[in-house]
Amino acid sequence: MNGRDPGLQPERTRLAWRRTTLAATVAVVLALKSALTDGAGPAALLGCALCLAAWLGFLGVAHRRITALASRTGRPVPLAPRLAASAAGWTVALALCGSAVLR
Repeated sequence: MNGRDPGLQPERTRLAWRRTTLAATVAVVLALKSALTDGAGPAALLGCALCLAAWLGFLGVAHRRITALASRTGRPVPLAPRLAASAAGWTVALALCGSAVLR
């Protein structure tokens, strides 16, 4: 059987979004734990708030994409450029916040 099952690629993509969301969650939790155990001064609390805001932004984008992939039958709609840019921006923001908090 050489036919490609179109249902497999959207499932793999949905699972990849879930894994990325889980990895971002773990990174934010570790950054928050590190910041709060070193004495939570105003700068550490601001860093924690920024990390949480970036994580929530990424979580919103990921949830929107996961929902779109799960609800479609057949071929899913491609990721919109605006949504892709948003996901990339939130990922960069998470990386910057995490590196700032861990310093």
